[in-house]
Formats: sequence, structure tokens, C-alpha cells
Amino acid sequence: MHLLQLRTRDGGRAVAVVDGAQLWLLDGVVSVRELAARSFAAGRSLEEMAASCAGRVREDYDQVIAERRLLPPLDHEDPAHLLVSGTGLTHLGSAAARDRMHRAADSEITDSIRMFRMGLEGGKPADGAVGVQPEWFYKGDGSWIVPPEGDLVSPAFALDAGEEPEVCGLYWIAPDGTPCRLGFALGNEFSDHVTERHNYLWLAHSKLRVSSFGPELVTGELPASIEGESRIRRGDRIVWRQPFWSGEANMSHSIANLEHHHFKYAAFRRPGDLHLHFFGTATLSFADGVHTEPGDVFEIEAPFFGRPLRNRLVVEERDEPVRVRPL
Repeated sequence: MHLLQLRTRDGGRAVAVVDGAQLWLLDGVVSVRELAARSFAAGRSLEEMAASCAGRVREDYDQVIAERRLLPPLDHEDPAHLLVSGTGLTHLGSAAARDRMHRAADSEITDSIRMFRMGLEGGKPADGAVGVQPEWFYKGDGSWIVPPEGDLVSPAFALDAGEEPEVCGLYWIAPDGTPCRLGFALGNEFSDHVTERHNYLWLAHSKLRVSSFGPELVTGELPASIEGESRIRRGDRIVWRQPFWSGEANMSHSIANLEHHHFKYAAFRRPGDLHLHFFGTATLSFADGVHTEPGDVFEIEAPFFGRPLRNRLVVEERDEPVRVRPL
């Protein structure tokens, strides 16, 4: 089942089931988070609960997109209770681009390659076992999320503004502290690759950027292999396009292993919180020497996830240094 969140014509909120070009709004449900809480309390799946709330009101999908009424498919009324994070070097082929960025003239093997090899050797443990932990990074909270069709704003101090087409997991923490996966979505992890390339210890800085995901949340399990395409549109031209692959058949880690190493921290199992976790990519326009420009539109598409995720690049005007005021 494909779910999304949207603004209604009267300014309210709604959750809808995607049915081709039509969106069927759920009765009395204003957020996927609320739907998840109802599902858990009733001991039913998210799909079953959504089906039981199906209403008669529908909207035209194209019109909702044109009017920019799409919301992220998962959000929290208090953005501080949505953690955005990710893992890197998780996909077959992902190490090559990272290695080129991080290689020093006097280094035969980079930490990126070491980390990638660790994943190849121990990222897919047998059922019930714990595998090697992946690279992990923090990207912000819910206030750093941009809705589908929204603008990805790159800060004035950034050295680069590049897309990262990824699959992400969407989670809700139940009242008993159990992490519950609600589904998966397409994501644009959006990073500063020039900053990262300058020094790998600046990776944390390079990841502190807005990101986007959606427009659809897909319930159930992830297929073993997912193929999509990432594009950059500049005006009426496509200036770059490349296929990308995800799913465990194309990864050095299993989804279960990545989930364990995220949720093993008790602070990430706080009841009521939401988590958006990016699983990594092997495809970057930056690796092909592309330099993005303000006004470029990132377009990430994979048939499994329904409609494409589109966002326009905006660059902030240069600002003054931040001064801290002593009290």
C-alpha cells in the first residue's frame, strides 16, 4: 500500500491511499503517526488500519502536486521528536566514489575502503546474529525536512549542494519502546561533497543539510532489488542522469543489521518519537564532475515507490558570522 500526507484545500491535513491518479482520503486521520498509534493499539497492521479508515473523499494527485500541497509522508507536530540520520558505504559500488574523495597521495588504502570491506565481510549476518556496525551520521530533526516539490536550501557557507538518491526507512517508537517500521520511501539525502572531500573528519559537517523524502510511503517489505534513476533538470534540459540500484541484493549490509545498529541505542527508542533513516547510495552526480546550480531540480524516481521525488535547489545569500552573546 502507498500512503501519503497532504494539505487539504481548506488548509487542513489528511492521509491518503494512492490509487493511480487518485488519492483516497482516510476518514478522521490527519497523520501517519496517528495511524501508526491506532494500528499498534488495535494489534493491526498499518495497511489494515488504513483500509478500515478509507473514506469517500478523493483528490486528484496531479492537482495536489501542482498546488504544492504534498507533505512529507511522515512528520511530527514537534519536529524535535523526529530524528534524521543515515548510514554510508552500504551499497556495492559505493566505495569507489568515496575512495576518490578521501584518498591522500601517501595512502594506499583509505578508511572508506576499510569500512566498505568490513561491511562486505560482516554486514549480512545469519538470522539472529549481529553484524558489523556501519558508518552512521546525524542529519538533523524534523525541522530540517523539506516536503516533496519543496526547495532544498543550501546554506551560504556550503561548498557544494549535491543530491544523494536513497531508500530510507520510516519508523515510529511504540509506547513500550519497540521500534516499528512503517515502511520505506525514496529520499534525497542532499550533502556537501566538497566539504567532505576536503577532509573526511568534516563528514559530520557535510551531512548537516536539509533533505527530502517521499512523496509516498510504501508499506511492507523492501524488494531485494530496486532500480531507479536520478536526474538533474536545468530549465528545459536534463544535464545529468544515471540509474541507481538499492535493496539488499545491491547492498553490503542487510536492512536488519542497519536497523539494529541504529536502534541499539536506548535514546533512539523513546516512545512516540519518529525516525527517518537513509540507507545509503552508490550514485552521485558529484562523482561525475557535475556542479549544481541554483534553480536546478533534482528528480529521483523508482517505479516501486510511485511518483518521483522532486526538489529545486536554492542557495542562501551570504550572511554574517554568527556571534554568541554572553549572558
